[in-house]
Amino acid sequence: MTGDPYTPQSGDENLRIDHYDLTLDYKVSTNRLSGTAVLHGHAVAATRALSLDLTGLRASRVRLGAAAAEFRQSDRKLRISLPQALAPGAPFSVTIAYAGAPRPRRSRWGTIGWEELEDGVIVASQPTGAPTWFPCNDLPSDKATYALTFTTESAYTVVAGGATSSSTRGGKTTWTFRRDVPTPTYLATVQIGRYVSRPVALGGVQGELHYPRALESRVQADFADLPAMMTVFEEAFGPYPLPDYRVVVTEDELEIPLEAQGVGIFGSNHADGAGGSERLVAHELAHQWFGNSVGLSSWRDIWLNEGFACYAEWIWSEHSGGPSAHEKALTHYGRLAVLAQDIVIDEPGPDLMFDDRIYKRGALALHAVRMAVGDEIFFRILHEWTARFRLSTATTADYVALVEEVAALPLAGLLRAWVHEPELPAFPVVAA
Repeated sequence: MTGDPYTPQSGDENLRIDHYDLTLDYKVSTNRLSGTAVLHGHAVAATRALSLDLTGLRASRVRLGAAAAEFRQSDRKLRISLPQALAPGAPFSVTIAYAGAPRPRRSRWGTIGWEELEDGVIVASQPTGAPTWFPCNDLPSDKATYALTFTTESAYTVVAGGATSSSTRGGKTTWTFRRDVPTPTYLATVQIGRYVSRPVALGGVQGELHYPRALESRVQADFADLPAMMTVFEEAFGPYPLPDYRVVVTEDELEIPLEAQGVGIFGSNHADGAGGSERLVAHELAHQWFGNSVGLSSWRDIWLNEGFACYAEWIWSEHSGGPSAHEKALTHYGRLAVLAQDIVIDEPGPDLMFDDRIYKRGALALHAVRMAVGDEIFFRILHEWTARFRLSTATTADYVALVEEVAALPLAGLLRAWVHEPELPAFPVVAA
């Protein structure tokens, strides 16, 4: 059974993966990756095969438990035959040896996944790029824990999320990462470059900056506000949901910054030394609450990631001496009003799921709730949202129900106009 209707060729709803154990060896100069992936999971529905996503890399051996398994591979899928059907709830463990020259995959959203930089690697997997570097069940709703052991030349720093250690031998360094919180495949990452690494104080959160040495002064200037952002967002949204936050700034320019679990990735063009990407720094940090902790049950609800992270930009602005969230809302409402009103925010379709109107109108939907209930209740709603669905998944219906519950007001109609209907509602005003 296929998974998300927006990405029908990815994932299998019959399966859930509980833990990925990845042992990878990579040579930067030749872009050669070899590895072993051990997947521990369970069946959701009765199944006679395990259907996993893997693209651009070839499996050479597969084992089910201790026994060799039959498998066949297409350009997108690795299908593993089972000696007998798995019943619902039955566990499985599969070990896959694979190798190749990883490359990004082409998609309707551009090229995504594993991509070589001028001197290193970036992994940008949203929404279906994870299979370019490991076999997986590539669904946003299937969250798992991860252990990653990654070996490469010692000249390079490897950055991923979670607890980290490293050891060097014979010109190679082995990096070990462990992510013990549930993480969807698209947010698992590895970033490789000739980086210097510096700690950054983020209260009780482990903070790190990784960047090319030549960019040091620009990076230090542009991320100086990160501790203050963390303080503002913890006050607005509740406790930071992970033990760590790492920032990577690549030597290459990137079209847009990216989020991964516990990691924000920026291009050199996003570190100009003058704070030109301040709102993007706030946006990527906010995703650790909205999208990475409170995750998506399906891609149709991506406004719950992007609308909330966009509104976080406005919250940071009003706390840091910039325009208020209301002023930001007015500005973006005016811009939306002259654009085509042909998009439904909670069902945009796969072609429009990353349309900027999702971001801005999603943020305006939150502002409409804020105007209707006032600041005290609005921020109580945000705290309850991040607490109730922490490290889990949620839907638009969950958000509407929670808003009505916390506010004790019939607000489903208000939200319906903002997220279920294509026509732009009137600008939100303070409730009488």
